[in-house]
Amino acid sequence: MNENRDDYRDLLVQKRFLAEVEQGIRLANRELIHKRIPELNKDKILSFAIAVGRLRARYLAAAVNMSVNEAGESPDKDYIEDLRQKRQAYEEARVGFDALRDAMEKGYIDVEEL
Repeated sequence: MNENRDDYRDLLVQKRFLAEVEQGIRLANRELIHKRIPELNKDKILSFAIAVGRLRARYLAAAVNMSVNEAGESPDKDYIEDLRQKRQAYEEARVGFDALRDAMEKGYIDVEEL
């Protein structure tokens, strides 16, 4: 019986410790993000989302318009390189936007202020 109480107490101590660590991480991230992006607001976030959408559309248009010639050969190296660059630009922007959303969900950015 005493052992169960000790386990429960240890669990409470561990949960309190983890909550304190998470609070410290949240405060540090808020400060660091605000220093780098002091004017983060809804308009800036929407503008970023639109930029990601434009990059997605540009990449998809290039991918859909890719065709093979009558002999079944792939597009030339320049076309493939351009397509790769468009994909990379889109993917990097999307990953960045996902990181921003994750930061908001974790409380690193106060959405009430946005």
